[in-house]
Amino acid sequence: MGYRFGQIIAVSLVVFAVIPLHAAVSIQQADTFVKKVATIRQQGLVDGPKAATMRTPVTQDELNSWFTYRAQAVLPAGVSKLQLTILGQGKVAGEMTVDLDTIGKGRRSGGAFDPWSYLGGSVPVSVSGILHTENGQGRFELQTAEVSGVTVPKAVMQQLVSAYSRTTANPAGLNLDGAFPLPANIDKIEVGQGQA
Repeated sequence: MGYRFGQIIAVSLVVFAVIPLHAAVSIQQADTFVKKVATIRQQGLVDGPKAATMRTPVTQDELNSWFTYRAQAVLPAGVSKLQLTILGQGKVAGEMTVDLDTIGKGRRSGGAFDPWSYLGGSVPVSVSGILHTENGQGRFELQTAEVSGVTVPKAVMQQLVSAYSRTTANPAGLNLDGAFPLPANIDKIEVGQGQA
């Protein structure tokens, strides 16, 4: 009986170890993330000698819960099912579903060598890389990118990012190699395993 119970415990531990980290997504975790962001923003408004260094840990589950339950209003049209994995030592990975028809509109030339002529529909996109941050600036170093499980060059990923990040103020969209200011007077983001 004890041996059988030990087997069940061992199998349970293995199962829990391989369950995807985003399995703990909940509305409560999303609300916790919203409260932490409000705290970070409030601290970012403090200026001068009263400003103090404050650390606010954010877990992977809180972030993914927010993406699941609260982020649709701020995500670009055509991006859904966004999940991040915080690997540690600056490394992060993300998966999402992207509607390529949104990008293809206005880009298709109809020529035989136009890659947008062959792409369409909703596809899974995954990226991984290293987030570098210091002195209020951030930069993402892309290491791998895949569309529907096929590795794509950085230039294709740049087109996706540009198309989805265009704004009136920034018609070219974000540059993958470019630095960006961290919001709310954040000086640095430390990326540990499962949290930042």
